[in-house]
Amino acid sequence: MKTPGWLRNWRLRQKIKNFQERGSNPWTPGYEEYKRQQISRALQAGCFDPNHLPENFGYGLDERIVEIPWLFSRLQRGQGRFLDAGSALNQELYLTHPALVAKKIDIVTLAPEDYCAWRSGVSYLFADLRCLPYRDAWFDEIASISTLEHIGLDNTRLYTTDPGYRESSPAEASRAVGELFRVLRPGGKLWLTVPVGQPANLGWLQIFAPAGLEAMVSAFTFTIMDRWYYQYTPQGWRKAHVSEVSGATYFDWHSTKIYDSDKAAAARAVGCLELVKS
Repeated sequence: MKTPGWLRNWRLRQKIKNFQERGSNPWTPGYEEYKRQQISRALQAGCFDPNHLPENFGYGLDERIVEIPWLFSRLQRGQGRFLDAGSALNQELYLTHPALVAKKIDIVTLAPEDYCAWRSGVSYLFADLRCLPYRDAWFDEIASISTLEHIGLDNTRLYTTDPGYRESSPAEASRAVGELFRVLRPGGKLWLTVPVGQPANLGWLQIFAPAGLEAMVSAFTFTIMDRWYYQYTPQGWRKAHVSEVSGATYFDWHSTKIYDSDKAAAARAVGCLELVKS
């Protein structure tokens, strides 16, 4: 028997309430539900200005609270072939957004996930972003949200059981950018986000130096239409100048369960690029 909507909503509210009463610590029970609630509110019309974040915006939340609203603030409604390179958008909240509903959506990721929207016409492909089985210039738009930092590193920790993806080659991220460039039509747009700051290899992801990120995409004939850098602070997320994020570090919940004083959940800085294929 299907759970009634009122009961699902009540259970959701209880999870969030319990999470907040226990201190709102990242990655504890109720965290994901609370994060989705906050992202949903930010996605409401007129609620997210990518250039001016309100005080305490996203305090205690990981970079998705900035990346997802930023992306949807840039997307235009209308038809076209759209690729989600990395499956960050594989949630009903995102796939039913007015900016996406008219598009023909493909999602590429390494392995099947619990949520699947194939009945809504979404196509799923389980493949490596470094070798995409699409013809040249197939997509009108591509979004790759917090995905490139995992390319060439140990993806068996979280994303697949295939031992072939237990790697240690961070330079492979550039190959994935090359493939995204290949399958994007001339004049098409690519929206790209990654954690930035003090360069580091954490085994399962890397942190890009801002200059390194921009050099990587500039190796292809992309035009950087605009760039945003966001920094996590004890007062939440805020827009920052590139010079302010160069020393940012990453809180890796998978290696320590001791929170820092700022209650960072993951990246302390993220770079968001809007690119056009020349």
